[in-house]
Amino acid sequence: MSTCACVLGKNGERLMPTIRLGKVRHLLKDGKAKIVKHHPFTIQLLYDSSTNTQSIEICEDVGYNYIGISVKSQSHEYVSAQYDTLQDEKKCHDDCRRMRRSRRNRLRHRQARFDNRKRDKGWLAPSLKHKKELNVNVIKMYCAVMPITHATVEVGSFDTMLVKAIEEGKATPESADYQKGPRYKLATLREAVFYRDNYTCKVCGRKAKEDGAILHVHHMLYWKGRHGNSLNELLTVCERCHTPANHQKGGKLYGFGENIKFANLSGAAFMNTVRWQIVNELYAAFGKPFVSFTYGAMTKEKRIALHLDKSHNNDAYAMGSFHPVNRCAFEHYEKVKRNNRILEKFYDSQYIDTRTGEVATGKELFNGRINRSHKKDSENLHKHRGKRIRKGYRALRRKKVALNPGDLVSLNGEILVVHGTHTKKNGAVNVEFKTPSKSGKKSASLKKLKIVKTINPMRSAWTKVS
Repeated sequence: MSTCACVLGKNGERLMPTIRLGKVRHLLKDGKAKIVKHHPFTIQLLYDSSTNTQSIEICEDVGYNYIGISVKSQSHEYVSAQYDTLQDEKKCHDDCRRMRRSRRNRLRHRQARFDNRKRDKGWLAPSLKHKKELNVNVIKMYCAVMPITHATVEVGSFDTMLVKAIEEGKATPESADYQKGPRYKLATLREAVFYRDNYTCKVCGRKAKEDGAILHVHHMLYWKGRHGNSLNELLTVCERCHTPANHQKGGKLYGFGENIKFANLSGAAFMNTVRWQIVNELYAAFGKPFVSFTYGAMTKEKRIALHLDKSHNNDAYAMGSFHPVNRCAFEHYEKVKRNNRILEKFYDSQYIDTRTGEVATGKELFNGRINRSHKKDSENLHKHRGKRIRKGYRALRRKKVALNPGDLVSLNGEILVVHGTHTKKNGAVNVEFKTPSKSGKKSASLKKLKIVKTINPMRSAWTKVS
């Protein structure tokens, strides 16, 4: 149970939250109240009661990956929490993306059209829109069950060049540096990468003019799942080093630049893009007198004056008008998926590598070409494919299964967490585990499993971490 319980009256009116959780248990046990929502934990009284309330404010430290929340009155703090947003969406959809591109590449050529790409004013990329809606919905979630009278949000702007310089340990940019960035007088990103690296391969040292090297632009952090096109994540390599073999584990490019610090400006860019959209959405939902905004510098001053450590929930506590002495325990939540919408997944073929005798995938023992138009990019490893253990296939989920990610199942007495499910062509359902079993199994047939616990249909999209 949470540190407080939200209370609704008999007719649905929002009453003051309570920290007397023992009384809440007695009311539920005696049938004088019922549970309405599990997050935030909310009960509804089944008898007539007083509707008097006090002033309550909610303060939010807006963030890209982490959201800080503090709900407080003049005498008590009811909620002190941090909400972690989803951060693995790209990884989850890699297979879908790969197969979608494969389908599109097989289509016949048609002339490009650019008259059907109209975007409305204020359009946001789906990833940014999702993050923005999370920040807004957290406030709406508490306002729906608490008699909140005021909301404060932090809408700080960020100097991306300054943030980048600090994270990379470089000198602080001055006035002229903002006018002459890393791509000053350079037409393309490719040219900027070559110019920065002095037209030299950063792996073997071959140069374009002296050695006749053909230069390529390489995504340095591909092995971490990052394929961003920021200048600091790109590297100049020659055609001899930029081969499929060097991209695999043990190759020259795999893990290259592991000790280099890279500036991640996604959070700063997010705040610069959507900060006023968040405020305007709250204005539209609750009205201007209800919402006010502050800046990071003001929050920092208040937090230092209150002698608080730097954290997202402490930043939220430092905002607003109320700073009660009675603080509540910290709660940590993370966003979870209540449905697995990935319908198709690819499983690569597996072979015995004749060189080592170990199991290797078809991707590892490739033919040495990046695409079909290339004659040879590296050594053809097909000759090292021994006995085929498993044929490559696509698993397509054809029907809804009663299991969802996060459910608990039992395999031979061992409790395992469900990661996802897929249906085979014959209609059999296979269940994937979040972590392999003691015997090494990553999945098993639903017929061999015993369902231990399923997600409560009333469960929120947020799950408690601590």
